Amino acid sequence: MQILLVDDEVELTEPLTRVLSREGFEVDVAYDGVSGSELALRGVYDLLILDWMLPQRSGLEICQQLRSQDQTTPVLFLTAKDTLDDRVLGLDAGADDYLVKPFELRELLARVRALLRRSMVTNARERLRVSTLEFDRENQLAYRQGRLIELSEKETKLLEYLMQHPEQLLTHEQIYHHLWREDTPPSSNVLAALIRLLRRKIEAKGETPLIHTVYGKGYWFGERG
Repeated sequence: MQILLVDDEVELTEPLTRVLSREGFEVDVAYDGVSGSELALRGVYDLLILDWMLPQRSGLEICQQLRSQDQTTPVLFLTAKDTLDDRVLGLDAGADDYLVKPFELRELLARVRALLRRSMVTNARERLRVSTLEFDRENQLAYRQGRLIELSEKETKLLEYLMQHPEQLLTHEQIYHHLWREDTPPSSNVLAALIRLLRRKIEAKGETPLIHTVYGKGYWFGERG
C-alpha cells in the first residue's frame, strides 16, 4: 500500500518513513504544500498523512482541495494544534483522523492501520481502482490522476465491468452478454468501436495503457509491466 507523507520537519519524516517502510508500506515524502498537493492529486495513494502547517500551502488547504474534487483518499492530520476548534476545523475540511504532536509512533501506526482497514471496506463497496484509474460506483463517475472522465452510458457500463475483472481475459461473448443481455447483440464492429472510444478517454497522453486487446479472444484490463 502507498502512503504520502507531507511534513516539513525532516527530524520527523525520516524516522516515520523508516517505521512505515518496515511495516511494508511504500512511502513518498513531500516537504511543502505545493509539491504535496501535486502528488496527492494524482490519486495513487491509499493514505495521506498531512502536517497542518506547511510552507506554501497548508495541509488543511490540500485536504479541502482533494475533497472538492471528490477524492476520498483517507487523510490523517499531524499537528501541534490541539484545541477543540482546531480539531473540528480539520474534520470539517475532510480529514478522517487527527493526531497531535508529539505522539508515539506506535499510536500513529495503529491509526494508519485502522484508516486503511476502513478504507478497504468502503472502497470495495463504493469504489473500484486499477492503477491510477478510479471508478465511483455510486455516482457512476470515473477519475484518473484527478481529472474527471466523461463517459456515455454504454462506456460507463463497459468500464465498470472491465474494472470488476482486472487482469483477466474477458471474451467478446462475455462482454456482449453483459452490455446487451437480452437485446440482440450488435455487430462485432460496435464493440471494437466502443473500446476505441473508451481507450481515448481513460488513456490520455503519457498515461499507462490499461485496455489490452487479446486478438481473436477479447480484452485484458490492467497495467502490464
